[in-house]
Amino acid sequence: MKKLKIDDAFTLFLDRDGVINKNIDGGYVLSEEQFEFLPGVLEVMPKLAKLFPRIVVVTNQQCIAKGLLTEKELDEIHHMMMNMVELNGGRIDAVYYAPNFKSEEDRLRKPKNGMAFLAKADFPEIVFQKSVMVGDKMSDMEFGKSLDMFTILVSPAAVEDPWVDFSVRGLAELPDLFEFS
Repeated sequence: MKKLKIDDAFTLFLDRDGVINKNIDGGYVLSEEQFEFLPGVLEVMPKLAKLFPRIVVVTNQQCIAKGLLTEKELDEIHHMMMNMVELNGGRIDAVYYAPNFKSEEDRLRKPKNGMAFLAKADFPEIVFQKSVMVGDKMSDMEFGKSLDMFTILVSPAAVEDPWVDFSVRGLAELPDLFEFS
């Protein structure tokens, strides 16, 4: 199996829905009660925290633009998510979200890469060419590739696509992909 060589300068970017927590088909996670970690996520986050000095979440959340959730309510969900990860020995350093509908003007919503630049403003040591983007949609892969990141698609089956460097069935498989140098 091909492995990705990483070092202590790498940053891990994670999508949220479908990577960290279960997607709600045709809907949105609108409360802490609806937020359900995917199997193996809480167990793998401590391992990822040892491999990556920075772990950031980048997530499209147009439920805010639709008026289904306020930014304060979304922050509460993210706070709970980060606390649960930390209680299990892991770490998420920051969460960035795009609250708007998809439009040409919106620079935040993936596949646009505005959230990556917000992360870089907060963590100037981020080097995009030494970053990994993990997501479950091709827009996540496009987001990563637009910045020359390595991309990993979470998918039930292996995917061969120019946007995808690796594919895994879930976040729990991630540490097996990396060779630390």
